[in-house]
Amino acid sequence: MPSLSVLSVFVPTFFLVSLTPGMCMTLAMVLGMTQGVKRALWMMFGELFGVGLVAFAAGAGVAALMLKQPALFELFKWAGGAYLLYLGVMMWRSRGRMAIPEEVVDTAPASRRELALQGFVTAVANPKGWAFFVALLPPFIDAGRPVVSQLLGLIAIILTLEFCCLLLYATGGKSLRHLLGKGGNVRLLNRIAGTLMIGVGVWLALG
Repeated sequence: MPSLSVLSVFVPTFFLVSLTPGMCMTLAMVLGMTQGVKRALWMMFGELFGVGLVAFAAGAGVAALMLKQPALFELFKWAGGAYLLYLGVMMWRSRGRMAIPEEVVDTAPASRRELALQGFVTAVANPKGWAFFVALLPPFIDAGRPVVSQLLGLIAIILTLEFCCLLLYATGGKSLRHLLGKGGNVRLLNRIAGTLMIGVGVWLALG
């Protein structure tokens, strides 16, 4: 595990980074709004797995190699962005399994696999996330101590902080749903969520 002096700087740094609005946090808010916090947890599990994978690759030096393969990232970015853009358009039109139904109908909600895949793709397909971990994570690792144990300890902390922030955003989305739902503004809620989802898709593809 990292030393207490390292953790005293590492924890607040990564907490502020995680708390900053970004693609994954926006996605958590959207799904909290449309699917509820409980179902949004599946997206969070996928996102956390992706973040852990990227962080481990950064600490192991693999990320530096990945960043030299822009064609691979372009493929991930455009595929992931197009998928989220499609979901956003469907939500904006109050259609699809991600949208809140305007009437009580027997429609299957988004599957756990779909939700987890959204989170994973959003985390892994963002080259800025890879570059961020390459730049910020290694300085907190002491080369004179066992690297693997330090890296695993730091990743555990990152994932804990990330999960807390995702949960916070998803809860905010659920609160917004209750606020707008009181007036029967389901279509408006779907359009807000759809617009945010479209924004995440464009951000991922063009970022």
